[in-house]
Amino acid sequence: MKKIIILTLFKNMFDGFLNNSIIKRAISKGIVELTIIDIRDYTKDKYNRVDTPPVGGGAGLIMKCQPIYDAIKANKTSNMDVILLSPRGKTYNQNMACDFSKSNKDLMIICGHYEGIDERINKYVDYLINIGDYILTGGEIASMAIADSIIRLLDGAISQESIKEESFNNNLLEYPQYTEPYDFLNDKVPDILYCGDHKTIEKYHRKESLRLTRKYRPDLFEKVHLTNEDKKLLKEIDEGENNPPWYKKALQKGHKFIKNK
Repeated sequence: MKKIIILTLFKNMFDGFLNNSIIKRAISKGIVELTIIDIRDYTKDKYNRVDTPPVGGGAGLIMKCQPIYDAIKANKTSNMDVILLSPRGKTYNQNMACDFSKSNKDLMIICGHYEGIDERINKYVDYLINIGDYILTGGEIASMAIADSIIRLLDGAISQESIKEESFNNNLLEYPQYTEPYDFLNDKVPDILYCGDHKTIEKYHRKESLRLTRKYRPDLFEKVHLTNEDKKLLKEIDEGENNPPWYKKALQKGHKFIKNK
């Protein structure tokens, strides 16, 4: 069982996170143990404060090192890595989520707040991570995003088939998905999806993933290992060939299914 501890000043922000959907099921199944720790419980300040103005002056308040250090010391095990959410950190991505989910080490995530954290805490962490180049009020939302991305990859949390076809796996965006009805406001589901030929549908999905990734995320597309088949599909896209022979053949074979739509 994976153990994840989150250190925060705002435990109530996690109430919904712990009691909904995949996270709740993973906890109830014993796949993950998710513990939320209030940093304020460890302060030794007589007024119960966890923050103070920065030494040397400056805007806002800085979280004091003593409560955070003691919270780490009291809850960290020898088999646990510590993550500090920080703008200095490496930008989080799916590969990192996979690595953390597969690691045999448990995790502790520290949520900053106010104007920052005492610099001296950095020496007690293993990873500095950020989730993007923008400012949040605190690290709580970011910690939920990271915990969610890891938990859903743990064995038994969700079906392996769902994980296999998600965006960012193999640096590709997921192909377009559709639901019934076939015709919605004269916008129709692609006929190829009704052809009944699963290999052809997989080929169509691959082509669409390549098309979308190259169009919307060229940064990811540069990392894709293109097979010879991929190159043929991209050539079809570039030449505007929307109905190549393999596509037409599948439509002809499945015309009875398509005709009934």
